[in-house]
Amino acid sequence: MPEITKSIVRKTSISTRNTWIKFDANGHSSFLNVDKYEIMRQVRIDARDFRILDPLLSYPSTILGREDVIVLNLEHIKAIITAKEVFLLDPTSEDVVPVVRALLRRLCTIDTNQGDDIQDNSPLEIEVDEDDGMLDHKTPFEFRALEIFLEAICSFLDARAADLEMDIYPTLDELTNKISSRNLEKIRKLKSAMTRLTARVQKVKESIEHLMDDDEDMADLYLSRKLEGGASSPISQSGAANNWISSPSTKSKSVATILRDENDVDELEMLLESYYMQIEGTFSRLSTLRGYIDDTEDYINIQIDNHRNQLIQLELFLNAGELCLACYSVVTGILGMNLQYDWQNDHDYMFKWVVIFTGFFCTFLYLIIIAYARKKGLVGS
Repeated sequence: MPEITKSIVRKTSISTRNTWIKFDANGHSSFLNVDKYEIMRQVRIDARDFRILDPLLSYPSTILGREDVIVLNLEHIKAIITAKEVFLLDPTSEDVVPVVRALLRRLCTIDTNQGDDIQDNSPLEIEVDEDDGMLDHKTPFEFRALEIFLEAICSFLDARAADLEMDIYPTLDELTNKISSRNLEKIRKLKSAMTRLTARVQKVKESIEHLMDDDEDMADLYLSRKLEGGASSPISQSGAANNWISSPSTKSKSVATILRDENDVDELEMLLESYYMQIEGTFSRLSTLRGYIDDTEDYINIQIDNHRNQLIQLELFLNAGELCLACYSVVTGILGMNLQYDWQNDHDYMFKWVVIFTGFFCTFLYLIIIAYARKKGLVGS
């Protein structure tokens, strides 16, 4: 029994471990195979915020700014950003590997041999290009990492939208030319995929928009500024205490400068605005695609209604003809039993005239019915 318990505990501990890749501001990167408690201890994040990154839970796209970290959950990109480090979950995933490559190219700028180090410790094969897309090093580290993640998710969703366009437009043209169950099934599947993708793009768009609408939330993302302010606070307080009486004007100017710097979010706002416009463009492409699908559906419904109207007209013609034939059969049947007709007498034409007259009458009745239907607009001209 104790051995079974140990085995269960061992399996549980293994299952709670996840693979992370860590980047720091000095250009070093390493793989971590640790549980969530170790990550929470290293970055000082509470369990409620860390739960957003749990791959077993379906949380919407979110960008959270906390005291010391930025928690990022954008589709398959689940990361924690500090003022000096970046932790990215599941770096060996097919969708995450391009993000890791971008981080290596654009964050690891000091140690240019980091790609070789990672190749020895993981299954990833990453080539580092020193000249590829370097950001301005004056930009805070957290913003450089955030820009890479935003660029990656916007490009990923835009590529998925482009793939859908390449599949949907030819299928819609084929469906317009020939309405078949196979084409309708293909459009149904593609429309479902487009609906899911539109919802994903909408969530990312709303997360960026929500962040841009609140200056305080954007100010929380300035981790380097908060780190510098915390490091300089003892000195600034002692200096302020010594110079409070001697130079009040200088004190007021320094306080105003600090407050202005804390409220200055223009750099981040411009960064978010650029990617908001990109994700807005992807959403507009999907909306245009949705409109094209709706127009095609309307056109198909018009065609189906036209065919249905033609069938109704045909049914009206057949019913009118059936009515006339029924009248003809009733008249000839009744009179055929009551009129005496001698097949050997050539001078007895009574029954023949009854048949001829009834035939002309039924034909005239049929024409009257069709003319009346045309007059009332029940059938086309």
